[in-house]
Amino acid sequence: MNSINLSNYHPIIEIQGHMVFANNGNVVLCYKADLPEIYSQSESDFDTMHGTWFQAFKSLPIGTVIHKQDIYKKGHYEADRLPNGTFLQKATHDHFKGRDYLKHRSYLFFILPLNKALNNSKFVNPFRKIEKGIHKKMDHNLKEFVNAVNDAVSYINNGSRISLSQLGENEILELGQTYFNGFNEGFDTSIQLKKNDIEIGNNFFDVLAVNSELCFGETIQSSKTNDRFTSDDFVFHQGFIDGLGLNLNENHIVNQIIYLDDKHKWRKLLEKKIEELSKSSNFGTQNKVVLKKIEAIVEKINEDDASRIIRGHLNIIFWSSEAQELDNIASRIKGEFKELDIVPYYPQGEERKNYFLNSFCCFSSNFSNEDLYVTDLKHALCLFINNTNYLSDTTGIIFNDRQHNVPVLKDVWDEGKKRIKARNFAIFAPTGEGKSFLANNILRQYFEDRVRLVIIDLGGSYSKFAKLYPNNHIILRYEQGKNLGINPFFISHESDLTPERLEDLAVFLLELLAEGTKVSKAKQVAVKKVLLYYYNQVRTKHSLASLYRFVDDEKDGLIQHLKIKEEHFSVYNFLHILSEYVDNGLYSFLFNVEEDQTYKIEDKRMIVFELDEVKDNKEILSVMLKLIKSAIQRTIWRNRSERGIILFDEFAKQLKFDNVLESVEFYYQAIRKQNGAIGIILQSINQLPNNSTSASILENTQVIYSLRNEKGYKELAKRLNLSSHDLNQLKSIRNNLTGNRKYTEMFIKIGNESNIFRLEVPKEVYAAYLTDGKENQAIMDIYGKTNDMEEAIKIFIG
Repeated sequence: MNSINLSNYHPIIEIQGHMVFANNGNVVLCYKADLPEIYSQSESDFDTMHGTWFQAFKSLPIGTVIHKQDIYKKGHYEADRLPNGTFLQKATHDHFKGRDYLKHRSYLFFILPLNKALNNSKFVNPFRKIEKGIHKKMDHNLKEFVNAVNDAVSYINNGSRISLSQLGENEILELGQTYFNGFNEGFDTSIQLKKNDIEIGNNFFDVLAVNSELCFGETIQSSKTNDRFTSDDFVFHQGFIDGLGLNLNENHIVNQIIYLDDKHKWRKLLEKKIEELSKSSNFGTQNKVVLKKIEAIVEKINEDDASRIIRGHLNIIFWSSEAQELDNIASRIKGEFKELDIVPYYPQGEERKNYFLNSFCCFSSNFSNEDLYVTDLKHALCLFINNTNYLSDTTGIIFNDRQHNVPVLKDVWDEGKKRIKARNFAIFAPTGEGKSFLANNILRQYFEDRVRLVIIDLGGSYSKFAKLYPNNHIILRYEQGKNLGINPFFISHESDLTPERLEDLAVFLLELLAEGTKVSKAKQVAVKKVLLYYYNQVRTKHSLASLYRFVDDEKDGLIQHLKIKEEHFSVYNFLHILSEYVDNGLYSFLFNVEEDQTYKIEDKRMIVFELDEVKDNKEILSVMLKLIKSAIQRTIWRNRSERGIILFDEFAKQLKFDNVLESVEFYYQAIRKQNGAIGIILQSINQLPNNSTSASILENTQVIYSLRNEKGYKELAKRLNLSSHDLNQLKSIRNNLTGNRKYTEMFIKIGNESNIFRLEVPKEVYAAYLTDGKENQAIMDIYGKTNDMEEAIKIFIG
């Protein structure tokens, strides 16, 4: 048969759910395999997955054929999942649309062959006509097989790394159609099986295989060193045959086929073979090599009761639209095999056809003994590919994968709390590594996804990005001797004075009075009594100065009238300490406002507090943070259904003062009741004091970003309890700031999941995120003339 038209010789008679009845009497149970992201697995992770496969497969019935098929096809990134509305969204969408990458799909098939003996002749025509009615009904054998496979699949799915899901009828038919149509798109064709090549439509196919024990070198293991990322001080691992997976970057299919045989039958056959070879081993080195390998297999069987003898077959089918290109691909595959100390077999003519046709799941039982190596199951499972492309969530922040720089959506908000219980985040990076650039990228995408932002900034890093949304942002900048327009005591109506508002004001006053965070209940109640009395007596123009005058006026009878003790509310302390903030006090300008102006920020979705001028003044900074907190509570947190983020940039400068850390911890506690997150940016984790308050903050921070740090990551790993693989990932970070595709790499950990991602942005986005330097100044100069940031960026990039 030199030409096959699938419509005349369809391999499938019937499909019931995910169960296929093939035209040769085989029954196939079909699954899609969801594998972990490439680069996300450690050496122990690879060992764990190897153990999972083994435990799942070892008890399957004798005669079962397992076929794992990994299909890699070159494609173009379609960008249909990327938002495309705003100026920067459109620039990002257009920048990545059409980018080349390698699509990977992984399948697992369990085959119950008609002939359980699995002793086929050298060449089997898989499309031979079979008597009608030969396909199995749900007989006893089939029910047992289905139950055994269900148990194996459940075991795999109960692990945390691999997930198998049943294929539907349309997916199965499409898989067969695509395979026998030679992965041509837009037209149907027939298979031309010629002597020197396989030609299907526009594509030419070839095969390399591992079909004998003689192909293998000394060692096979579940993982090996990844030379690309490994350095002198750490080892980065990859799956044993990952070089034949995504890293090959060509159109190809990896077929791993396992025949589960009768252990005892094979032990007898092997022992007989040893006897024969022992007699003839003097007649050539080849016999000695085979003898040695078979003796090693038998020894393993005898030593390990859990061993399971199998016959196996591995082949790589690859294709190209250019026939001459096949030789280049074959050379690369051989090179990868050489790295593994494996010598592949190159089938030609009739054998090549046989390998191609029988690598379709319905025909996987057709290989003969001459096409199969004999080993134990553990050995064969080292040849499984256990990772896939970077995985995008349905929604999220856009980063890039490490393989092809295509966009990956990562849901770092996690509405359903599947990965994290607290969505607070931290960014760690030394000066000059791009932490503000990364923060701009994260916040901008959140903002465009209707998340409200409050940025407390000591470095002026967000005004340019904010100016792209002129009607939706407000920048409140502290200037020497001026207030921010926030009056925490202002109420427009008596109904504003809710119990919650009273609690907040009491906390605000106690913090101003430097009572600390551990205030007795009696003191809290006393302050609330004073506040309530004040609001009952004074009906208008509420402010700190007004409260101060009221307490001063009432000082002689206040304690007795409110029935509180002096130790719980000291009038003297109150008037003495707060005198700095009223009338002609040193810091009176901070509160010198009657009409509260926080209404200005109520309808703004981005509020930037720029406190650069005050970063070295402990007292003013501390009060500013308290004022900002009160404004946030009264405006932004009023609507708990609205998502919001509070970011503390240049956090280390704020942390120089003890009471600031306590103040920030309050945000972490309060945010739990809100639909929100806190973000902090630090140059080093050592800038966070090693105390219980910091420990509490870190415990409630479950999304970690780290950029490159030449000084190392030892302290980061220690304080955040990172795994050894997390540390290896961090050490493997490499930036590329030259050429057409500039990018920085970063470590991202979401709950327990971690990987290295890249950040590549189009020139429009790059211009929007710049925070200093000549380029930034050039854009700001243009903006000074246009008063339109989008226009300024367009002019700048030309």
